[in-house]
Amino acid sequence: MKNIAVIGAGTMGNGIAHTFAQFNYKVHLIDISQAALDKGVATVSKNLDRMVVKEKISEADKTQTLANITTFTSIAEGVKDVDLVVEAATENVDLKSRIFKELDAACNEKTILATNTSSISITQIAAVTNRPDKVIGMHFMNPVPIMKLVEIIRGYNTSDEVMQTIVDLSKKIGKSPVEVNDYPGFVANRILMPMINESIETLYNGVAGVAEIDTVMKLGMAHPMGPLQLADFIGLDVCLSILNVLHDGFKNPKYAPCPLLVNMVMAGKLGVKSGEGFYDYSENRKAEKVAKMFS
Repeated sequence: MKNIAVIGAGTMGNGIAHTFAQFNYKVHLIDISQAALDKGVATVSKNLDRMVVKEKISEADKTQTLANITTFTSIAEGVKDVDLVVEAATENVDLKSRIFKELDAACNEKTILATNTSSISITQIAAVTNRPDKVIGMHFMNPVPIMKLVEIIRGYNTSDEVMQTIVDLSKKIGKSPVEVNDYPGFVANRILMPMINESIETLYNGVAGVAEIDTVMKLGMAHPMGPLQLADFIGLDVCLSILNVLHDGFKNPKYAPCPLLVNMVMAGKLGVKSGEGFYDYSENRKAEKVAKMFS
């Protein structure tokens, strides 16, 4: 397995492309927007520059990594003769279903189709294809080049051979794969998102402020960043989407998203990517200044 296609040039997609390319896989990075592709490759280059400065890689390594990435605006062209496709589009089941139908029609019958979904059923996505045994979840963590974990999610029909192939591949790119079963949120987000949601509820109920909640979790629970800062980093729209998947999937009110989260997403306050969430990022990407509405 040497040829990998990645669908989506956003934060997760360009990180996945970077990681495979750095391990000398030939990567086809695919997005409908050439501007998004250019931005994605620029992000990879910038992140490689940081690695060069830290002496983790050489300038020659950077050059080779970038040479391993080819961009496409057409799925049909981008997936020709690839061994694996990793879809990293927006966390929306209808969009992912449309992409997987297209992939199933365009890809070689032996190609494995993986999704980077953080919460949506692998079985549901696989059902729109004629190869459900070759559909699997590869949930990378952000930032992809740094974080070691990959949740490997087996759909109802995923074959043992495909599961083992993806586990072995994950190890070859320096990751630590963990096999989990196909239930809403898998493991990571089934545990993480209720914690984030409860932190937002704690703010919503006036128990403490943004910085105070995050400080308690950082100093008291040894978390590297507080849950509200983490929510901003993930994207509040993404957090809301995952909570809705959990709520719909389990029909349990404990997963219902906090009204404050819903309102912030409707108002376009999405966190780092919009410049404001629980913190103000207008001057820098660090969570140093609490957003005006919470200060």
